[in-house]
Amino acid sequence: MNSKMIMKGMIGFYIFLFFLYLFGPLLVMGVTAFNTPAYPQAYPFESFTLDWFVKLWNHRAMMDGLKNSVIIGLGVVAISVPVGLAASIIMSQIYHRARSLYYLITISPLLTPGVIIGISTVIFWKDVLGVTDFTKAVFYKGMILAILGQASFVSAYCLLIFMARLTRFDRAQEEAALDLGASYPQVFWHILLPFLKPAVVSAVVIGFLSSFENYNTTTFAILADKTLVTVLAGEVRQGTTPALSALAVIIISISLAGAILYEVVKRREQAKADRAQRQAQIAERNEVAVA
Repeated sequence: MNSKMIMKGMIGFYIFLFFLYLFGPLLVMGVTAFNTPAYPQAYPFESFTLDWFVKLWNHRAMMDGLKNSVIIGLGVVAISVPVGLAASIIMSQIYHRARSLYYLITISPLLTPGVIIGISTVIFWKDVLGVTDFTKAVFYKGMILAILGQASFVSAYCLLIFMARLTRFDRAQEEAALDLGASYPQVFWHILLPFLKPAVVSAVVIGFLSSFENYNTTTFAILADKTLVTVLAGEVRQGTTPALSALAVIIISISLAGAILYEVVKRREQAKADRAQRQAQIAERNEVAVA
């Protein structure tokens, strides 16, 4: 045994502890979802059951909260992604001396506590713009306020994602298209937007997940309505049950399935691109040999 072996052993041991700390609670929680006791219990394991998944399905408040969370998440994505995209395009074209001030203004919602954003949203749409019956009827609703409050900072996340992608964009493509007679909308739809497609997908996913798990802003802005997160918070205060563990198992399973599906599709696309590249190289060598 030498010093290198001892170092490798210590590194492996700490890596094992790290993953145990990271995934241990998830494994324990997964066991409690299939155990029969009414209180979450991993040991001793009395008997296998799926009753907690049935009770979760029959939990009306939790299912309504899940539906509201999905609706709010889709609304936030519908607002935040276009706003973030527009802000990133302005950021890339604005005069460079004004970029720092513009950046500070657009990123400031990320630095603002969610509680303040939630309360400010309610006050703004009730007392400032809610001066007529029409505005109160349209905007002063829990679901609408939650969407507007969350979109104020989720759009900043989308802005950062688009900015990171735009740093690698070659402006010469736009200039060439304009020189060839393309209009600005055509340049946007046929050149810039296809280049930003990966960023758009990332912004949609991150925006939806940020909305889905948000609590601080939502709990103040949503008024009397409920989302899945606020319902879970109330359930935990009253005493947790294995039904919550069943919900966690479902969410983790969906996340893992999505990650695996994405990786499979990505590898297939990469393999297809590699085959096309090899075929192009072979064809090029054949043309050279014939010449």
